[in-house]
Amino acid sequence: MSQHVVRRIISTAKAPKAIGPYSQAVAVDRTVYISGQLGLVPETMKMVSEDVQDQTKQALTNMGHILEEAGSSFAKVVKTTVLLADINDYPKVNEIYAKFFSTTPPARAAFQVAALPANGRVEIEAVAVSGEVRDE
Repeated sequence: MSQHVVRRIISTAKAPKAIGPYSQAVAVDRTVYISGQLGLVPETMKMVSEDVQDQTKQALTNMGHILEEAGSSFAKVVKTTVLLADINDYPKVNEIYAKFFSTTPPARAAFQVAALPANGRVEIEAVAVSGEVRDE
Protein backbone atom coordinates (compact mmCIF):
# COMPACT_ATOMS: atom_id res chain seq x y z
CA MET A 1 0.00 0.00 0.00
CA SER A 2 1.50 3.30 -1.10
CA GLN A 3 1.22 6.37 1.12
CA HIS A 4 1.58 9.70 -0.60
CA VAL A 5 2.79 12.91 0.93
CA VAL A 6 0.93 15.92 -0.39
CA ARG A 7 3.04 18.91 -1.42
CA ARG A 8 1.39 22.18 -2.41
CA ILE A 9 3.06 25.37 -3.65
CA ILE A 10 1.66 28.43 -1.88
CA SER A 11 1.52 31.71 -3.79
CA THR A 12 -0.35 34.97 -3.31
CA ALA A 13 -0.26 38.30 -5.11
CA LYS A 14 -0.63 39.98 -1.70
CA ALA A 15 3.05 39.21 -0.95
CA PRO A 16 6.14 39.98 -3.03
CA LYS A 17 6.95 37.64 -5.90
CA ALA A 18 9.96 35.43 -5.35
CA ILE A 19 13.11 37.24 -6.47
CA GLY A 20 14.84 33.99 -7.34
CA PRO A 21 14.10 30.36 -8.20
CA TYR A 22 12.00 29.56 -5.11
CA SER A 23 8.38 29.57 -3.94
CA GLN A 24 6.82 31.97 -1.44
CA ALA A 25 5.94 28.87 0.58
CA VAL A 26 5.52 25.13 0.29
CA ALA A 27 3.02 23.11 2.29
CA VAL A 28 3.80 19.46 2.93
CA ASP A 29 0.74 17.82 4.45
CA ARG A 30 -0.03 20.16 7.39
CA THR A 31 3.41 21.79 7.64
CA VAL A 32 4.01 25.10 5.87
CA TYR A 33 7.55 26.26 5.04
CA ILE A 34 7.63 30.00 4.34
CA SER A 35 10.57 31.45 2.45
CA GLY A 36 12.41 34.40 3.96
CA GLN A 37 10.36 37.57 3.75
CA LEU A 38 11.92 40.98 3.26
CA GLY A 39 10.42 44.42 3.73
CA LEU A 40 9.40 44.60 0.07
CA VAL A 41 6.12 46.23 -0.93
CA PRO A 42 4.40 43.68 -3.23
CA GLU A 43 3.11 46.26 -5.72
CA THR A 44 6.47 47.95 -6.31
CA MET A 45 8.95 45.23 -5.27
CA LYS A 46 10.91 47.99 -3.50
CA MET A 47 11.80 48.23 0.18
CA VAL A 48 9.15 49.98 2.27
CA SER A 49 11.95 52.23 3.65
CA GLU A 50 15.50 51.94 4.94
CA ASP A 51 14.24 51.73 8.55
CA VAL A 52 14.63 48.25 10.10
CA GLN A 53 11.33 48.52 11.99
CA ASP A 54 9.42 49.46 8.84
CA GLN A 55 11.09 46.55 7.04
CA THR A 56 10.24 44.16 9.88
CA LYS A 57 6.59 45.21 9.87
CA GLN A 58 6.37 44.85 6.08
CA ALA A 59 8.14 41.46 6.09
CA LEU A 60 5.74 40.13 8.72
CA THR A 61 2.73 41.63 6.93
CA ASN A 62 3.87 39.82 3.78
CA MET A 63 4.27 36.63 5.81
CA GLY A 64 0.73 37.04 7.16
CA HIS A 65 -0.69 37.05 3.64
CA ILE A 66 1.23 33.87 2.80
CA LEU A 67 0.09 32.21 6.04
CA GLU A 68 -3.51 33.11 5.20
CA GLU A 69 -3.18 31.68 1.69
CA ALA A 70 -1.82 28.46 3.24
CA GLY A 71 -4.73 28.19 5.69
CA SER A 72 -2.56 29.11 8.65
CA SER A 73 -1.88 32.13 10.86
CA PHE A 74 0.74 33.71 13.12
CA ALA A 75 -0.74 31.71 16.01
CA LYS A 76 0.21 28.50 14.16
CA VAL A 77 3.84 29.44 13.46
CA VAL A 78 6.13 27.04 15.32
CA LYS A 79 9.60 28.28 14.29
CA THR A 80 11.12 31.39 12.76
CA THR A 81 14.59 32.42 11.70
CA VAL A 82 15.45 36.12 11.75
CA LEU A 83 18.38 37.28 9.63
CA LEU A 84 19.78 40.72 10.41
CA ALA A 85 22.21 42.89 8.49
CA ASP A 86 23.21 44.38 11.89
CA ILE A 87 22.72 42.44 15.13
CA ASN A 88 22.44 45.78 16.95
CA ASP A 89 18.98 46.07 15.34
CA TYR A 90 17.84 43.04 17.38
CA PRO A 91 15.91 45.08 20.02
CA LYS A 92 14.20 47.19 17.34
CA VAL A 93 13.14 44.08 15.41
CA ASN A 94 11.88 42.43 18.61
CA GLU A 95 9.64 45.41 19.32
CA ILE A 96 7.75 44.91 16.04
CA TYR A 97 8.03 41.10 16.03
CA ALA A 98 6.31 40.88 19.44
CA LYS A 99 3.21 42.60 18.02
CA PHE A 100 2.75 39.81 15.46
CA PHE A 101 3.54 36.93 17.86
CA SER A 102 1.79 38.22 20.97
CA THR A 103 0.07 35.09 22.30
CA THR A 104 2.24 32.01 21.74
CA PRO A 105 5.66 33.02 20.42
CA PRO A 106 7.31 30.37 18.25
CA ALA A 107 10.79 28.95 18.69
CA ARG A 108 13.30 31.24 16.99
CA ALA A 109 16.88 31.74 15.94
CA ALA A 110 18.42 35.08 15.00
CA PHE A 111 21.67 35.72 13.19
CA GLN A 112 23.67 38.60 11.78
CA VAL A 113 24.60 37.94 8.16
CA ALA A 114 27.04 39.62 5.78
CA ALA A 115 24.28 40.86 3.45
CA LEU A 116 20.63 40.29 2.57
CA PRO A 117 18.89 40.35 -0.82
CA ALA A 118 17.75 43.75 -2.11
CA ASN A 119 19.94 45.41 0.54
CA GLY A 120 17.41 44.47 3.19
CA ARG A 121 18.10 44.99 6.88
CA VAL A 122 15.97 42.06 8.05
CA GLU A 123 14.65 38.82 6.56
CA ILE A 124 12.32 36.42 8.38
CA GLU A 125 11.45 32.84 7.43
CA ALA A 126 9.01 30.56 9.22
CA VAL A 127 7.62 27.09 9.65
CA ALA A 128 3.92 26.84 10.52
CA VAL A 129 1.17 24.27 10.68
CA SER A 130 -2.29 24.41 9.16
CA GLY A 131 -5.54 22.95 10.38
CA GLU A 132 -6.77 22.66 13.95
CA VAL A 133 -4.13 23.27 16.60
CA ARG A 134 -4.54 22.64 20.33
CA ASP A 135 -2.00 24.15 22.70
CA GLU A 136 -1.19 22.21 25.83
